[in-house]
Amino acid sequence: MNPESALPRTDRARTLIAVALLGFASGLPVALSGGTLEAWCAVSGLSLKTIGFVKLVASAYVFKFLWAPLLDRYSLPWLCRRRGWMVAMQLGAIVTLVLMAGLSPSTSLTGIALLAIVLATFSATQDIVVDAYRTDQLAPQDRGLGAALGVGGYRLAMLASGGMALILADAAGWSVTYLSMAALLCIGLIGSALAPERELARPPQTVLQAYVEPFRDFFSRRNALIWLALILTYKFGNAFAQSLSSTFLLRDGGYSLSQVGWVNKVFALGAAVVGALLGGLVLERWSLWRALMVFGIVQGLCALGFYAVSLGWHSMPGLITAVTAEYLGSGLGTAAFVALLMSLCNVRFSAAQYALFSALDSIPRVFIGPFAGWLAETHGWPTFFIVATVSALPGLLILHYLRSDFAQRDEMHLMPKSV
Repeated sequence: MNPESALPRTDRARTLIAVALLGFASGLPVALSGGTLEAWCAVSGLSLKTIGFVKLVASAYVFKFLWAPLLDRYSLPWLCRRRGWMVAMQLGAIVTLVLMAGLSPSTSLTGIALLAIVLATFSATQDIVVDAYRTDQLAPQDRGLGAALGVGGYRLAMLASGGMALILADAAGWSVTYLSMAALLCIGLIGSALAPERELARPPQTVLQAYVEPFRDFFSRRNALIWLALILTYKFGNAFAQSLSSTFLLRDGGYSLSQVGWVNKVFALGAAVVGALLGGLVLERWSLWRALMVFGIVQGLCALGFYAVSLGWHSMPGLITAVTAEYLGSGLGTAAFVALLMSLCNVRFSAAQYALFSALDSIPRVFIGPFAGWLAETHGWPTFFIVATVSALPGLLILHYLRSDFAQRDEMHLMPKSV
């Protein structure tokens, strides 16, 4: 079913603004159970191997497809089907951040890890309904712009809970930082209140249907397994490079929390916004396959900036170049990737299908941690970033193999060229 007439055109602006705000709400908790938590552990003196295993607390992002069908089937007794779940998860995440603010990895690592698991679970569940809302409510001609706004909001939130959080932690401590992030997450509540929502398709009537039908629908398509392989590998190199980037810059790059934080705030912020918006504009003019290929090459090469720093370019220009390139390339690639995932969903099962797709995308980001820690510790950072660059190739090769499938879907109007 097509969301082409999902909302009256007078509600288009509200929908796009809500998509941007909800993108921010989705991105904010990710770093707080990932990169920022990694930095907190790093300055607390934990070993590389321990930090690598701490990254496993974000496993909920991988396994969220297990409960996503329930969000297609059931509604909470307030607001609408998507918005009700959004509000519940946002409130849960705010409370969890407040609790984390009272602990420290150096003295309460187990408590921090357990709360980080809870935070990741609330965040992953929020992602399910935000992604489903965006997929349901955006008309095909708005997917490029919607993807850009969603990714832009997500990236701004990642910078707020990443670079800005490091600056705040250096100045006021980690407790104040996590309390401030809890307050900032209230932006998501505003987005949930603002978002127009109309039911586009009849929800699954039983739990069995909610679990079986989304998979039956997808796996009946041509080259279904190869499409899943593309989703799994397209951003693998990007995830590899980012997996220990904060630890690398703080320990071996010789940069302080404030230096890394300010570069993230100023240069990465600009690069993330430019990357997301430029990606959205390009998606209005290029075919999706072309955008994915070009942006995939760019984001794969971005690890070379960190490679140069690992070889001795330990200066502020080196830090600025590496971080700016990383966020620009990642923003471009993610804008196209989000448009791809939306185009692959049937709106009757958008929560379940999008959750499956995004969970596959999360596998490298979550489970690469232990291997990444071992590789960096035993073979050094230059080898680490070369491996990260080469890791982008499998996704590009699979994308090349699927070129005719993209063209066929364009002709059948299942994947509009404006996307």
